Amino acid sequence: MARADSANASSGWRSLFFKSAAEPEGALKGHARLLAQPAYRRLVQAEPIFRRSIPVLIAVFLLVVGVARVTNLAERRDETGATARDMIAMLAETLDATLSASAPEDATAEGYATAVRTALREALPPSATSDGRMILVADVDGEIQATAPEDSALVGQNLAALFGPGQPMVVFGERAGVLPMTLGDGREAFATVHHLAGARGSVAVYQPTDQIFLNWRRDVSMNVSLFIGTSCILIVMVYAFFAQTSRATEADRIYAATQIRVDTALRRGRCGLWDWDLARGRLFWSPSMYVILGMQPNQDLMGFSELQAMIHQDDMDLYSLARDILETGQNAADLEFRIRHADGNWVWLRARLEIVRDRDGAPHLIGIAVDVTEQKRLAEMTATADLRLRDAIETISEAFVLWDDDNRLVMCNSKYQSLHQLSDTVTRPGTPYDAVMVSARQPVVQSHGKMGDFSGERSYEAQLEDGRWLQINERRTKDGGFVSVGTDITELKRHEERLLDSERRLMATVADLRQSRHQMQLQTSQLVELAEKYAEEKARAEAANRAKSEFLASMSHELRTPLNAIIGFSEIMRSGMFGDLGSPKYDEYCRDIHESGTYLLNVISDILDMSKIEAGRVNLSLDSVVLDDVIADSTRIMTPQAEDRKIRLVTSFEASLPMVADRRAIKQVALNLLSNALKFTPMNGSVTVSTAVQGQMMMLTVADTGIGIPAHALQQLGQPFVQVENQLTRKHPGSGLGLAIARSLVELHGGSMTIESSEGIGTTVTVRFPRIAAPTASDGTAAVAEQTTVPASSGLARAVAVANARSASRSVH
Repeated sequence: MARADSANASSGWRSLFFKSAAEPEGALKGHARLLAQPAYRRLVQAEPIFRRSIPVLIAVFLLVVGVARVTNLAERRDETGATARDMIAMLAETLDATLSASAPEDATAEGYATAVRTALREALPPSATSDGRMILVADVDGEIQATAPEDSALVGQNLAALFGPGQPMVVFGERAGVLPMTLGDGREAFATVHHLAGARGSVAVYQPTDQIFLNWRRDVSMNVSLFIGTSCILIVMVYAFFAQTSRATEADRIYAATQIRVDTALRRGRCGLWDWDLARGRLFWSPSMYVILGMQPNQDLMGFSELQAMIHQDDMDLYSLARDILETGQNAADLEFRIRHADGNWVWLRARLEIVRDRDGAPHLIGIAVDVTEQKRLAEMTATADLRLRDAIETISEAFVLWDDDNRLVMCNSKYQSLHQLSDTVTRPGTPYDAVMVSARQPVVQSHGKMGDFSGERSYEAQLEDGRWLQINERRTKDGGFVSVGTDITELKRHEERLLDSERRLMATVADLRQSRHQMQLQTSQLVELAEKYAEEKARAEAANRAKSEFLASMSHELRTPLNAIIGFSEIMRSGMFGDLGSPKYDEYCRDIHESGTYLLNVISDILDMSKIEAGRVNLSLDSVVLDDVIADSTRIMTPQAEDRKIRLVTSFEASLPMVADRRAIKQVALNLLSNALKFTPMNGSVTVSTAVQGQMMMLTVADTGIGIPAHALQQLGQPFVQVENQLTRKHPGSGLGLAIARSLVELHGGSMTIESSEGIGTTVTVRFPRIAAPTASDGTAAVAEQTTVPASSGLARAVAVANARSASRSVH
């Protein structure tokens, strides 16, 4: 019952939106699904069966009709042939009896022919020669004497020659019966020959088959034409059926696509369709309405109470609205109300509906509902912005006034009102410009600039009675009005006066500067001479420094030879290779000589290395090096020294990737850093050595828990011969070249060394080597690198080749 009511209540909706007569069940959505009748649904379900069975049924029908007609025509042909044989046989028997009685015996040929013709005319009925039948009468010799119908061309021919030699019926006569044969002219025929009694000759009757079957052929043609016509009509009907089905399917597809587009447009437009049955209290919503309200689409119709529960109680009463519409007879309604969203918020809708009556006369309020929540929010924001704009205009220090294109007042602030002493009644929006100007007091004493009519914009200054100055800027708006802003420029005017006074003073100062300029030019020439002398002295100092380095290098080399001899002889004496020295004091003296010589040799080696570096004579031998292996060797060398001082040596190696560098130089850097760390770390302390890989850089870190370095000494540390302790306070021996040599070797590889230290806590030295060394000299030029060979299997073979190519272009020798 509810479904029937729904269908009746929505008939108006059906008349508006569903015009197609063939709609598939899958395309029926929402309200349309409620309108589909059971018979139509059964038709839609049976349509695929019809589409398959109709062509088969028509083909079977045509086949049955064709077989029946072919069978019937074959039977009729046999009947026609049998009838023709019977007629020929009967006619031959009749003529045989007639001519046997009337044909003379032993008559002349002419008399025989005359008698026979006379007998034929008297004995033959009119229909005897119809349908192409031919009667021939021949004498005893077989020569044709008479024909019916008369044919002079046949008279005189021999019957055997006409029917063909060896024809059985010419020999056997009526005993051969009616036989098919081929005439002399090639035509097919049925024929029979009867011999007359008493040797009076013979009579022959034949009928061409084309004449026998003439009517049958006409029937065949007519039946074939009817069959073809019927087949064509049925084919056209099948084509029309399939075309109509295709059109219906296409119409359904177009309808479905259109419905999808409409639904999409409604969803994107934030609006929905309504069908409100006022008589039955039912309401249909399009799916887009459910989307607007965040609800799941529902195909059922909605009742008044359900909808009223969703609408805000202060906005609309559906019962009162329906009663007013039905009582007043109005045809349209424009509603604006709030309805609850699925998340609990309120959504503003504006519904424009119109009365439409269905076939039963029931009123339906049909229309569209649009989500105007955003418009409401924008209107509130616009009102708020307008209030803020008015407050902002009111709070500015300038006099502000805005006129529309009809020269009517739009708004002004209190500054403008007090300037012209205008009352509140005059400053109401919409007051004409002339009325405002009549009531306004003109406080202007003087003005600078054009104050008349203007077309685009203008700016002028005006002095008021109280001595203040205003800069008035007026500009046309896009709608044809104009805005005027009066800015107080009294302070600017005063600054302008002071600037004029300052300008006069400045002119006097410029004159003084011109006098000073000449003196500056003289001083500049003197400075140029001093700069040239400074450059000469700098060159001399650099030459002296290079000479000092070369001298130190040479002297260090000369000193190492006797020192090696002293160290060697002291070792021989200590070992007692050639016997006992005699006194224990000698052993102590030999140990002192050995230690002093070793210390002096190390100092001279450091001086020699530093001198080579400063002189640019260091040759890097690049090779594939694993940083962890080199540092591990250096750590093993320094382990005994650490054990002697009871210092814990901690290692952490994480740089197992190969790199291109000078193995000896890296080892020297590590030994110098470890030696310094152990030297300045007290007993029971610790030294940590770690390696790491950061991108394309190899990291070496040496951290100790030693005495640390003061902050003021960190900047100078690492320079040649620089030590933190002076000669009076230092407790640790050394030349002060260890860090300088280490820094120089690192920089020769293109790396860097940083030192971080806290006094009393310890020192951390961090060295960064590039994985592929780019050798540089101490003066910034390319350093010398000896060519080495790296195995082809090494991942750095190409890098070594690049380094060797660089070393080929040696710029320092």
